[in-house]
Amino acid sequence: MHELSVCLALLQQVESIAAQHGARRVETISLRIGPLSGIEPALLEHAFPLAATGTVADGARLAIEHSEIVVRCTECGAHSTVAPNRLLCGECGDFRTRLESGDEMLLASLELADMASVAEAAGPEGGQAEIEPG
Repeated sequence: MHELSVCLALLQQVESIAAQHGARRVETISLRIGPLSGIEPALLEHAFPLAATGTVADGARLAIEHSEIVVRCTECGAHSTVAPNRLLCGECGDFRTRLESGDEMLLASLELADMASVAEAAGPEGGQAEIEPG
């Protein structure tokens, strides 16, 4: 199950972003996963609580958005949404296409909480922020 190692790498990135923003806790981690990424979302969801234990993301919600497969035809230039086993141009039917999306696993956003810099101004509850990496 390589999803556990994917979770561990994801959490390193999440902890780094949380530290940069002075967050003591992460409430939501939003991912965008394509069908050609090699990641099984159900296995990732299963491995996440184990990997997150003891981190700033302990107890965080993992939100997964499934992305579509989009190809660009090298012959006619059209962009088409296609099935995983049929990467043909939707306009001209040519097989010479380039994958534009569908093989990614992207960290789309984080919902951070207990912000150190905001906590002083906000009082004992601390603050919240939603961060979109990159």
